[in-house]
Amino acid sequence: MKKTQRYTFAVVLITSLFFLWGFAHNLNPILIPHLKKACQLTDMQSAFIDSSFFIAYFLIALPAGMFMKRYGYKAGICFGLLLFAAGAFLFYPAASIRDFGFFLLALFVIASGLTFLETAANPYINALGDPSKAAQRLNFAQSFNGLAATLAPLFGRSFILSGNQLTQETKAGMSPGELNAFLNKEASAVQIPYLVIGLVVLLFAFIIWRTSLPEIAEDTTEANEIKPGTSIWKEKNLVGGVLAQFFYVGAQVCVGSFFIRYCGFVAAIDEKAAALYLSIALLGFMIGRFFGTFLMKYIKPSTLLFVYSVVNIILLLVVIMYGKMLGIYSLIGVEFFMSIMFPTIFSLGLEGLGRKTKQGSSLLIMSIVGGALLPLLMGRVSDASKSIQIAYAVPAICFIPIAYFAARFAYRNRNNITAVKVQPAH
Repeated sequence: MKKTQRYTFAVVLITSLFFLWGFAHNLNPILIPHLKKACQLTDMQSAFIDSSFFIAYFLIALPAGMFMKRYGYKAGICFGLLLFAAGAFLFYPAASIRDFGFFLLALFVIASGLTFLETAANPYINALGDPSKAAQRLNFAQSFNGLAATLAPLFGRSFILSGNQLTQETKAGMSPGELNAFLNKEASAVQIPYLVIGLVVLLFAFIIWRTSLPEIAEDTTEANEIKPGTSIWKEKNLVGGVLAQFFYVGAQVCVGSFFIRYCGFVAAIDEKAAALYLSIALLGFMIGRFFGTFLMKYIKPSTLLFVYSVVNIILLLVVIMYGKMLGIYSLIGVEFFMSIMFPTIFSLGLEGLGRKTKQGSSLLIMSIVGGALLPLLMGRVSDASKSIQIAYAVPAICFIPIAYFAARFAYRNRNNITAVKVQPAH
């Protein structure tokens, strides 16, 4: 196979991983209302679904980077897929005993696998091609993450959510045995879907294990590397990117995870109908990725990031102040304007790191811990105020430091281009 064909096939195969982890991520907004009901949780307790998921990124990202530094990206991807499958299989016993802690363990294992995948795949796609188009290429690959985000709520709506509401009135009319049977049936709905997911992920692990992939060779020329002995924390692009990514992921998780709850709170929409609205919102997210990729041919990524951040602050003010269907439509708009943020921040944060790209990638992945912490804060605000609508002030505030990062990057890096090359693996 010719080198260019190998690179093309590598891009296709690695892009499929963006779809897989996007699917896993975007089942969480389905799991939050579902397990809230099945395990009888408060808003803050249900937010631990996201926390157990995203804390893995913080704890596993550096070990994942060290693993890949020693064994390469391909080994890291295969190991990540095996962890992903193992976590999916753990959903079966977790549902059998209806133990919320067991569900959190399963989600942590899944997310540990995804940490390996993202630590490898993001810089891999970033490096496979013209460096000046890295942000555009990464946005294109992340578009398939957006496709998965659109399909996951539809999958969850069809195979996980029952549509059965459990209000205080219906609970009062049930005997303890009837209530327990109802909750066990709700919990068991996740068993077959996650078993199927685990088997599909194992198939991908086998395909990648059997495929020869090119290995990335970071540019080590003087113009494009951090000098020996220089702390990576002195790299302003990276530090700004880490902080921006922390707040972005926190905002993204807050917006999506409580979307179904918001629909019920402001418009009395049931969970199945709300899941359909969520799917529409995430379709907008996917369209936004493709549209943003197109716009980057004409607009600098940092400029687009700044404009989108400001628009999201305005939309979230509408969500907080007005509610009802206008609030829901505004949330759908927020998903569209969040679309380019993760890959753009990631690409801008890696700019100029040279041989320390893998280390920088690990730090950017670690910053995903924002998705573990900020939803807890949002859940606490919701419980304290008894209003999920007011709690959307949390993601609104998150977009302020993102806008600041974009503006500072545009000012500092107007002519800087990252030079990262690839070479075939042995």
